[in-house]
Amino acid sequence: VLLCVTMFLSIRKKWNMPLLHRTIKLILATVLSIYLADWLGLSYATSAGIIAILSILDTRKSSYKMALNRFYSTLLALSIATITFYLLGFGIWTLGVYLVFYVPRAYHCRWEAGIAPATVLVTHLMLEESLSIFLLSNEMGLFLIGALTALISNLYMPSQERMIEEYHERVEDKLKQILLRFEQFLIKGDGRNDATLINELDHMLDDALKIVYLERHNQVFQQTNYQVHYFEMRAAQSKILRTMATNINKCLLEARENIILASLFERTAQQLSRENSAKELLLDIELFHATFRERPLPQTREEFETRATLFQLLHDMEHFIQLKVDFYQAYSENN
Repeated sequence: VLLCVTMFLSIRKKWNMPLLHRTIKLILATVLSIYLADWLGLSYATSAGIIAILSILDTRKSSYKMALNRFYSTLLALSIATITFYLLGFGIWTLGVYLVFYVPRAYHCRWEAGIAPATVLVTHLMLEESLSIFLLSNEMGLFLIGALTALISNLYMPSQERMIEEYHERVEDKLKQILLRFEQFLIKGDGRNDATLINELDHMLDDALKIVYLERHNQVFQQTNYQVHYFEMRAAQSKILRTMATNINKCLLEARENIILASLFERTAQQLSRENSAKELLLDIELFHATFRERPLPQTREEFETRATLFQLLHDMEHFIQLKVDFYQAYSENN
């Protein structure tokens, strides 16, 4: 017992929890399915364990879908095998004939995931040289025990809600850092905007989306797209920020418009929370457009180019904020 506890703690330190959970479920489902098949007196009981191993996938939804496809595939395989063995005997070449008819049909029906386990069951018929109802029932029993045991073990899926909430906070904090960095750049014009923070944000969003996609597929009966759409909205905002980062590098002249736009970055950074509608920021955008139009015309080529870049930045910020407003309105109306 002490040895087992030590090994468990060692594995827990080296592996992440999803892998550890999957390993434990795989072991339990395999051993239990073999035990049940043997207890029921089924021949080739270890095949039930193999089917259980193949049936444990990363999400509940994928497990249910795969189990159903393999069930149909097994019925098809046993039907074709029964006909071919009955007509041609139990020779090795008959197995080849069975595969000629079965494999294309399985792929056509998109049941190819069941080819391997179903063919293992068919080989039992060939080895026993029998097509009795008892043996056919034995093979279906092996499949059902393995598949159902795997599905039952997959009923437990650890929730990722806490981790998703942490990603919400980290993403919003990173966005705030980027916008405040833009603010400082427009005020100081230090010329060192290399989009490092945006690269970090993109990696963070990639990791977050992997988790929310996994979480959504574990919600078989009550699915919500809120988290997926939230992080996809943030990913779209990140693309806008990357374009803005390139343009900001061109704003090297001091101008009144720089200060005005910098204040918009600061205000937006303070209203990034998903609970904030950000509608007031769109009103600010309209005021900034009016202010820019009232400013004196640029006198030099450099001033003209800077003014054009600032207008583009203002347009990009409007798009950035509109994404947030649209997201907020979509889910506030649904709630």
